Amino acid sequence: MRIQTVCWMPCLLALLFPSLAGANSPTEPNPSPDQSRIQFKFEGMDKDTWPEGWHRAEGVSLRSEDGNFFLRLHHPENDQRIRTERRVPVPRDAEAMELTWRQRVTRTVEGPRPYFSARMKVIYVNAEGKETKWNRCPDPVDTTEPTEGWREERIRFPLPDHAVELILRATLWTPMAARFDLDDLALREVDAGPILAERDRKRARIEQAKSVPPEDPEPDHWPPEVRVEGNRLVDHAGNEVWLQGMNAGGLDGIPSDEQPLRSVVTGIEEWGANCVRLPVKEHFWFGEGPHQNDGGKGYRELVDRAVTLAANRGAYLVIDLHRFRAPKQEHADFWRSCAARYKNHPAVLFDLFNEPHGISWEVWRNGGFVGEEGSRDESEFLSEEEKRKNRGFESVGMQALVDAVRSTGARNIVIAGGIWWCNDLRGVVNGYALDDPTGNGVMYAWHTYHWHSDWAERVLPAAEKYPIFLGEVGAEVTPFSFIPEEEPQENPYTWVPDMLGFIQKYRLNWTAWCFHPVYAPVMVSDWEYTPTPYWGRFVKRALAGETFELKRMR
Repeated sequence: MRIQTVCWMPCLLALLFPSLAGANSPTEPNPSPDQSRIQFKFEGMDKDTWPEGWHRAEGVSLRSEDGNFFLRLHHPENDQRIRTERRVPVPRDAEAMELTWRQRVTRTVEGPRPYFSARMKVIYVNAEGKETKWNRCPDPVDTTEPTEGWREERIRFPLPDHAVELILRATLWTPMAARFDLDDLALREVDAGPILAERDRKRARIEQAKSVPPEDPEPDHWPPEVRVEGNRLVDHAGNEVWLQGMNAGGLDGIPSDEQPLRSVVTGIEEWGANCVRLPVKEHFWFGEGPHQNDGGKGYRELVDRAVTLAANRGAYLVIDLHRFRAPKQEHADFWRSCAARYKNHPAVLFDLFNEPHGISWEVWRNGGFVGEEGSRDESEFLSEEEKRKNRGFESVGMQALVDAVRSTGARNIVIAGGIWWCNDLRGVVNGYALDDPTGNGVMYAWHTYHWHSDWAERVLPAAEKYPIFLGEVGAEVTPFSFIPEEEPQENPYTWVPDMLGFIQKYRLNWTAWCFHPVYAPVMVSDWEYTPTPYWGRFVKRALAGETFELKRMR
């Protein structure tokens, strides 16, 4: 189908998309390729009119220069997000489209933090009116530096069967005063063949790169065993070891997923990590997941391979039991099995329980009954069944998990996350520190994201006494729906540099979340490990040794 030419003025939907109103007349000629487009023009308007269909918001205005009209996104203050968007029905039978536009990005004030992003994104909307999230939509165009005048851009994308509408969304993330000008937007149908062929080639490259052949252990290349000394990790010679890296997500969701193996290798070899955190689940370990019929043997072998891949490259692997709320008996059983398997492996550390929450420090340490939760639930990714299992049970407590590990003779460092989704470590300096008389010591885990505050209060007192493992940290440009409005989610371009400065100033061990294009906040936009501009690029720079300055505490 071809789309009739229209200028962007008030018009009927049927004029924009004739096929939605019925087939063209047999006598109507097919438009030429140059005409099969929709143009969103802003000409002929004035300050009292507004382009139909475009969302009008604070900081978005219609401007003109020398008779040329365009949209401007602008705000003179720091830390603002300005957005406008336009919904467009998907033409019937169309297989692929191209969005073209001209843009101009300028900074009017440099400011103390010269970070901003002007973004144009195409989002698919299904028949229920819901937006398709994460990596199913075309990659956005992010501009993080000023342009020299107007610049032409485009996004070419296939149309999935479920898409009935498109959202053309322009967003300005601006930690200083900046302007994002848009003009001459146009949508047109294009031949899907080249786009789909490139997508298939990309998938083939990714699939080929995903394969990581098994390796035999090479102990001569393994990193030294580490232990706790004061508030630092040290090796056998007393040299400090500073763990820095990322989370290789995947095995916590799919028990046969081999992608985390590639993530381990890529994270170490190409991003410079010396530590990778590997989230796992105990029911997969014991072969109790869907479609597991080998008692968990294949899953355990995947974890074995991840350990070897990291160790052979001189890096550490943190096995993270990726569970929520409070430890149960099955979690102690898991650690007896897992610790026995990797007992005293110099590259392996044990993160005992991902994110405790909704419990007191007494229950956290020593166990007890866990009832209905009173705090908000940030685990929107859990099923209702999983959430129900986290209400009303007897917890064994975190000390029981330490004891389970040590009962095997394993002296590997153990990591214990604090309460309130691992964001609060105040209890460990107020009588609830764990006992570990026979092992290499306990690190305490802290998780923080771009809506959390009170950094100094929640973690620094513990950091003065114990080594800290910032097991999850990150920021996302798309707001999370489970965060109340009174807890604003800060712009990553202002939050991330300060957080990295905080990590470096206090030498916190850290693994960024997440080296996965779906598990938000995402460090990469695809399985070619393309870093996201607002998070992944900063992480990669930090792992390469760049120093960040902490300018403002949260």
